[in-house]
Amino acid sequence: MQSNVGLILEEKAANIGNFMVGRLLPFRQKRAVGPFLFIDHMGPACLKEHQNLDVPPHPHIGLSTLTYLFDGAIFHRDSLGNAIEIKPGEVNWMTAGKGVVHSERTPEYLRKEDKFLHGLQIWIGLPKELEQSEASFFHISKDEIPTWEENGVTYKLIAGKIKGKQSPVPVHSPLYFIEIKTKKPQKINIGDKLFGEVGMYVLDGKVKIENNDFGTKQLLIAKNARLCEFETHGETTLYLFGGQAFEEERFMFWNFVNSDKSILEQAKQNWKTQNLKAFPKISNDDKEYVPLPEPKFK
Repeated sequence: MQSNVGLILEEKAANIGNFMVGRLLPFRQKRAVGPFLFIDHMGPACLKEHQNLDVPPHPHIGLSTLTYLFDGAIFHRDSLGNAIEIKPGEVNWMTAGKGVVHSERTPEYLRKEDKFLHGLQIWIGLPKELEQSEASFFHISKDEIPTWEENGVTYKLIAGKIKGKQSPVPVHSPLYFIEIKTKKPQKINIGDKLFGEVGMYVLDGKVKIENNDFGTKQLLIAKNARLCEFETHGETTLYLFGGQAFEEERFMFWNFVNSDKSILEQAKQNWKTQNLKAFPKISNDDKEYVPLPEPKFK
């Protein structure tokens, strides 16, 4: 019997703000899973009273960002005029389209005390016809996210749609982002609810797939979503994400994503020259910005 596990990828470290994050996507072996292009695992981190998350204003094009926290708080501001704190269990969904600028910082009331931060930051590609759309932002409360229990397994559909369930997050293509929690060993066969490509990230605990054990900091990508079945060892939290892949290749440079390289080049110039028509300033956070990174090879 042929294995359904196509790839097993180790989480790798990267820097953001004052602490390390685990980079789950992209990898050289796998640039995307369905429309999911980029996933960072932030923390878990304990920040002292003199340490804060400070990601200054930076631009995006051609994608949607999804921020989901397990612990802590982040204050989001953007060039659309939104200013809102995101807390655990809530979803920030920002669609960049042809261009948006945002910042992410520790809220003011937490900046002089110890605090925790733990969560996921995700980039999802846009259909080709929406890559140059107007930017938009939505905040979805914890209570709006569909949560249910089946046979001792707790499910939460953070984004997207599966059979009989749909999240209110306004996604732009067929996808799913599902949290699964168990308190004791469980056998889970969810393949009949999935489609397209599927990846699994084990946040806590262990799972067994085809008599092999996998634990934290590993990303597994299935060859066939409809054959997705596994066993948990006990207290386990994992995430399934994926959906329909795009036909056209997506190119990525820094925070810019597009199927047209010339649009990426224009975005680079617009940010480098601080073209305010393309990338407006953020109200109450316009004193600094993240500069365009220099190419690694000239």
